[in-house]
Amino acid sequence: MPTNILMPALSPTMEKGNLAKWLVKEGDEVKSGDVIAEIETDKATMEVEAVDEGKIAKILVAEGTADVAVNELIAILLGDGEDESALKDAGDAKAAPEPAKAEAPKPEASKPEASKAEAPKSEEAPKPEPKAEAKPASNGHDKGARVFASPLARRLAKEAGIDLSAVSGSGPHGRVVKADVEGAKASGGAKQAAAPAATSADAPAPAAKASAPASDEAIKKLFPEGSFEEIPHDGMRKTIARRMTEARQTVPTFYVTVDCEIDALLKLREQINASAPQKDGKPDWKVSVNDMVIKALGVALAQVPDANVSWTEGAMLKHKHADVGVAVALPGNGLITPIIRAVETKTLSTIAKEMKDFSARAKERKLKPEEYQGGTTAVSNLGMFGVKDFTAVINPPHSTILAVGGGEKRAVVKGDQIVAATVMSLTLSCDHRSVDGALGATLISAIKRLIENPMGMLV
Repeated sequence: MPTNILMPALSPTMEKGNLAKWLVKEGDEVKSGDVIAEIETDKATMEVEAVDEGKIAKILVAEGTADVAVNELIAILLGDGEDESALKDAGDAKAAPEPAKAEAPKPEASKPEASKAEAPKSEEAPKPEPKAEAKPASNGHDKGARVFASPLARRLAKEAGIDLSAVSGSGPHGRVVKADVEGAKASGGAKQAAAPAATSADAPAPAAKASAPASDEAIKKLFPEGSFEEIPHDGMRKTIARRMTEARQTVPTFYVTVDCEIDALLKLREQINASAPQKDGKPDWKVSVNDMVIKALGVALAQVPDANVSWTEGAMLKHKHADVGVAVALPGNGLITPIIRAVETKTLSTIAKEMKDFSARAKERKLKPEEYQGGTTAVSNLGMFGVKDFTAVINPPHSTILAVGGGEKRAVVKGDQIVAATVMSLTLSCDHRSVDGALGATLISAIKRLIENPMGMLV
């Protein structure tokens, strides 16, 4: 029996990915463990290995295809002695998507249909050239039949209030995929009405609808035609938008800010770097101010363990180590947060080496999921851009994130005398569900103490 090769889930949160490149072609023989394709997730490019040996009989998703749902059929493998006639029901390879056009066709008015289903959460602008036509709403008559659909298609249909049994599937063997749901939304045929009409004069008035974001078409009409270029969102930008929106809407956040004098820290950094061993005529490592901030945050969490927590609805997760994520900007756009594990136990030189390696591989999108998923807190440093101070958005399940501004010479008072000192502003964002005000203040005070007396990080 032919073996189906499905779009793999390369991380626990992955719902879809881009099939960047096939490393085999139809007719190639492969063995278990051979790399057959490269998949782009929202964070990295990863290799896919064959799990069985045989011949690549048919490729169903062309390289360059974006937003392929997890578990969607992408190729078929035939074992020894298997007849290629078994492929007669397999579909042709999907074509790679065309670049987005600047102008989309105006949506046609859709007719609402009465249904007992809940109203959709938001109205979205119809997509151009829908790939699938939706059947009329079934009103529950076909609910006994099983509907084959990708996990992403099911989620999108649920959010849009679409009955999947009324949607024609264009995926392998009639499976409903993302494009079919989007086509149904565009045509309006499968979209369910908000609520049944009132049947009596004394029926209660319907609740007011929540305001929905402006549609893509409405926003584009605000600007003169030809005055802008449309750049489609990639997977990373979509993920950043979704997670940051969720964080702002669901995490009650407060902020505490301190100013730290860093002259002693700068002096210690200079001494540490001067002691670095040489390798091929260059220092084996170079500690940055950011490396020292990472270390200070890790040691501070070890000193204030009640702040090293994650919120869940059933319990508080109190972590045994400070795993610090560090925001790294990527070329062009986007960011990723590799994690330095057990920071409180590591030397500054080790942290510097790990950060150098992570930064280089992050910019090539070569990090492994376990290198950027999880963590107990994070650091975001914009000081190198001349930013004095800012607030950073917490990335759940973290309870805190430290925003680091740039060091600058400021006038400070010491012993009734005004003197110059190098000062850096730090702002700690705290999830008030898990970190109360006094606890947040205690944590940032511990960070300040370590920054201003940096020898405390080394003992």
